[in-house]
Amino acid sequence: MPNTSINHARLVSLIWGIADDVLRDLYVRGKYRDVILPFTVLRRLDSVLEPTRDAVREMKQTLDDAGIANQDGPLRQAAGQAFYNHSGFTLRDLRNTANATRLRQNFEAYLDGFSPNVQEIIDNFELRHQLPRLTKADALGSLIEKFLSPDLDLSPTGLDNHGMGTVFEELVRRFNEENNEEAGEHWTPRDAVGLMTRLMFEPIADQIPSGTYRLYDGAMGTGGMLTVAEATLKQLTEPAGKKISTHLYGQEINAETYAIAKADLILKGEGSEADNIVGGPEYSTLSNDAFAGQEFDFMLSNPPYGKSWKTDQDRLGGSKKIIDPRFIVTHDGDSEYSLVTRSSDGQLMFLANLISKMKRDTERGSRIASVHNGSSLFTGDAGQGESNMRRWIIENDWLEAIVALPLKMFYNTGIATYVWVLSNRKEERRRGKVQLINATDWSTPLRKSLGEKSVEISTNDADKVLEAFRAFDQYNDPDRSKVFEGIDFGYSKITVERPLRIKGVDPNRLYTANEIKSLKEVSVRDEAAPPVIRKVLPHSAKPDPLYGRHEAVIDGRTRVVEYEPDADLRDTEQVPLNEPVGDFADGIEAFFRREVTPYAPDAWIDKSKTKIGYEISFTRHFFKPAPMRTLGEIQADIRALEAETEDLIAEIAGEG
Repeated sequence: MPNTSINHARLVSLIWGIADDVLRDLYVRGKYRDVILPFTVLRRLDSVLEPTRDAVREMKQTLDDAGIANQDGPLRQAAGQAFYNHSGFTLRDLRNTANATRLRQNFEAYLDGFSPNVQEIIDNFELRHQLPRLTKADALGSLIEKFLSPDLDLSPTGLDNHGMGTVFEELVRRFNEENNEEAGEHWTPRDAVGLMTRLMFEPIADQIPSGTYRLYDGAMGTGGMLTVAEATLKQLTEPAGKKISTHLYGQEINAETYAIAKADLILKGEGSEADNIVGGPEYSTLSNDAFAGQEFDFMLSNPPYGKSWKTDQDRLGGSKKIIDPRFIVTHDGDSEYSLVTRSSDGQLMFLANLISKMKRDTERGSRIASVHNGSSLFTGDAGQGESNMRRWIIENDWLEAIVALPLKMFYNTGIATYVWVLSNRKEERRRGKVQLINATDWSTPLRKSLGEKSVEISTNDADKVLEAFRAFDQYNDPDRSKVFEGIDFGYSKITVERPLRIKGVDPNRLYTANEIKSLKEVSVRDEAAPPVIRKVLPHSAKPDPLYGRHEAVIDGRTRVVEYEPDADLRDTEQVPLNEPVGDFADGIEAFFRREVTPYAPDAWIDKSKTKIGYEISFTRHFFKPAPMRTLGEIQADIRALEAETEDLIAEIAGEG
């Protein structure tokens, strides 16, 4: 292990030890982070600000004397940092306060002196809420004392910004692993993030020129995806001598994880980047888009699975009244095409949010990597939000690939998960096509499970996925990768009607709606009876039995009529969009003539109810049936059972 890694691990162990020493009898183990993480942040910031402490106090006094209200910029300049503290206190000053009550008062004044961006971190960590308990147990002074230990050097001279970020992220990881079920909602395993970022960047790494790029995550959690993406982009482009600059943007509703993300950026010396992330309970991405109208080069996300977004839906006006342009779009001539999913699961809504922020007018457009569970592949009937979302994405030719990940990959769930890779600048060979990669067996077991997580995607495993992705339709293992036309996932859902047949009806007259209602209530259905006519069409109408326009004699003249459908005989069928046409007008007719007409000659299609849907089934495309046993194996088992039975009978007879 490199010396720097040894030092980082030592610092993490020292901080972890503080939690055990001071908080053991005050907090349950899963709550140590409520205190330790914000104190780690404070100790680092305190060290960074120490050299300019006096300059900040002088600037504060000057600004106050001049009556200047907007002081943030000048105070940042005086501090030489993207943050400051004008309280006049340092942690070393506070250490000398013996009285517990006075210590709390001074500590609160110290917290109040931080710049607004740090205040936001403190507030979202809810650190002030911990002070009564710490004061009552006389633990606040002990915490400060231990964080000021000479062995725990978190100053810039002992630890650069990158190292501090590494220490903080390792602390977060350890706390998350101690509390897997809760943390799994906000923290994506680093190996999964690594694969996602590689899928996003590697296929186009040699095409990315020097320049500035904007990265965005709409379900940011602790910010790990953004920071890994930033590092991955630079690692892939620096060997070619490219000068890459990045700006990170994100949004997160959970207060604590948002505080962690913002703190992590500030600790890494990226204070200006920290200003680009937004969060807290009032900032739900779906109902309060903090980046409306903005576009980004690269986006990635791990939205919550199966989590209700009913509150957001209500804030947006209710499912039928949503007008947000992220979720109500124009597609296939429909200016009110709805991507609104069921309120019980909003994960695809987060994907729609990402797509709304793709760059449309640039040479390279945007790329997206988003991880979802299986429901995003197939839930929702034709015409419903989930299916509409898949249709919208595929018919716009944005979907490059979907990768099925190994089971037991995440901390709080063992279910199947999938990475969606999208681009609005597909390379020529991928246009109109979608690649499915089955990576469920490409994993490495962990020595010790972390919650539900028992496997990881190692570098070698990720290499296999990228190899399949790059090879595209030249990959030679159909059990691992298949390429489809986008249309292969689409279908028309048709409604098949059959006429209402009631004993005693007149086949040569039109029945009114009230008469039909009475017939249904009091009469007896009879398959041999003539169909009930509900409508006579104009003389110019042409018969088309396929779509319910039949010929009948009315008042001695042949007319085109419509029959009353029998709701009890109504059925639906899914007709693939790529159904072969054969000798018919289209695939729907070909399917209908083959699958319906032979069994129900009087059936027709209600064209007004036909809807287009899309679903993606990994199970169907990669299903491998278990090999059947040979006849010889079955016969051998039967003989063995017969012999065992004979032995038992003989044994029983002997005992008799």
